[in-house]
Amino acid sequence: MINIEEQRVALSKIGEEMLNLCQSQVELAYEAFTIFDTDLAEDVISKENRVNALDLKIERDTDNFIALYNPVATDLRFALAILKINYNLERIGDQAFDIANHTLDLNQKLAPELIEKLEFNLMFETLGSMFNDVLTAYTDENLKAARKVFKKDKIINKINSNTFNIVEEEVVKNPELIRQYLMALVVMKKFEKIGDLLKNISESIIYYVDAKVLKHKKKK
Repeated sequence: MINIEEQRVALSKIGEEMLNLCQSQVELAYEAFTIFDTDLAEDVISKENRVNALDLKIERDTDNFIALYNPVATDLRFALAILKINYNLERIGDQAFDIANHTLDLNQKLAPELIEKLEFNLMFETLGSMFNDVLTAYTDENLKAARKVFKKDKIINKINSNTFNIVEEEVVKNPELIRQYLMALVVMKKFEKIGDLLKNISESIIYYVDAKVLKHKKKK
C-alpha cells in the first residue's frame, strides 16, 4: 500500500496540474477577449471539460486519502487545504469559461482605446503575477509568496472599482461603443472575481503551511 507521504505528494502534484490548467484558461480567455480570437475562445470552452474532470478527481482522491489514512493534525490540514484550493480553482475555470462565452457573444474586436482606458493590461499583468505567487507558495510552501497575493489583489480591486465611472464618461463620448463598454464591465468583474479566488487559495496555503512550520518548531 502507498504510504501517506507518497499519497500526499501525488495529491499535491495533481493540485499543481489543476493550478497550471486554470492559469492557462485565464490567459487564453484574456487573449481571446482582448484581440477577439474566436478560436482561442472555443479552445477555452472545450477545455472546461478537462477542468471539471480534474476537479472531480481531486475531490475523489482527497476523500480516499481521508478515508484510507484517517489523517490528523498537519495531514488533515493538508487534505482540507487541497479541497479548498481545488474548489477555488474550479471556480476560476468557470470564470475563464464565462469570459470565453462573452467573447463569442460580443462578436467584435475591442477598441484599443477601451483596453487602454480601463487598464485591461495592468489588471491582467497583476493577475498573472498573482498566479505566479500562488504557484510558488503552493509548490515551495512559501508563505512570503502567498502573502504577496493579498497586496496585489488590492490593485485588481482598485482597477475594477474605477471602471464604472470611466465607462459612464466614455459612452457619452463614444455611444457607438456602448456594447463593448458594457461587456468590458462584465468581463472585468470576472477578472476581479479571479483575484478574490486567488486570494482564497493563498489563505488555504497559509492555513496548511503555517501549521506545518509551527509543528516543526515545537519538535525542536
